[in-house]
Amino acid sequence: MLQNSHAAATAEAGHHHDHPPSHSVFGFWLYLMTDCIVFGTLFAVFAIMRTQFAGGPTGKDLFELSGVEMETGALLLSSITYGFAMIGAHKRSKGMVLGWLIVTFLFGAAFLHFELAEFSHLIAEGAGPSRSAFLSSFFTLVGTHGMHVTFGMIWMVVLMLQVATRSGELTDRDIRRLSCLSLFWHFLDIVWICVFSFVYLGSVI
Repeated sequence: MLQNSHAAATAEAGHHHDHPPSHSVFGFWLYLMTDCIVFGTLFAVFAIMRTQFAGGPTGKDLFELSGVEMETGALLLSSITYGFAMIGAHKRSKGMVLGWLIVTFLFGAAFLHFELAEFSHLIAEGAGPSRSAFLSSFFTLVGTHGMHVTFGMIWMVVLMLQVATRSGELTDRDIRRLSCLSLFWHFLDIVWICVFSFVYLGSVI
């Protein structure tokens, strides 16, 4: 009996050590640091070009804060709902994870809708990226952030499919993957707050 118990314990321990500790979260932090450099560079370029209007419209002429505030609200709420998804992940609740990820995805889609509507309106008004250095730097900075949000949403769909098709409860690997996307999503939230404050408010006030 004791030998059987010892063998079972050894087998269980061996099962837990089948996969060595993952360094994926640490590696993802390193990736985010490189993304910080990218966005820092784009913010620096915008700071230099923000007064280069080439006789065209200024940010005060173009930006409507009411729409940008709705855009910002959607992204901030998506960050909160992703937090609820992570609570569900740590509870190993697939239903809770999927439910909150769907809500997060919808808020992300709303954010992109507002952003694309703004871009379309500016271009229709003749204020496209080629109109001035100011607008070129604006479209590059905000568009780069939007591309990151789009990538995050695609990643989110992939994780939702993985969770939905998982037989049994969530694994540690699933939680690590969700944690990496969580870091990425909250990072985009912080970047957008900087965009809202520096680009929109700074241009209008």
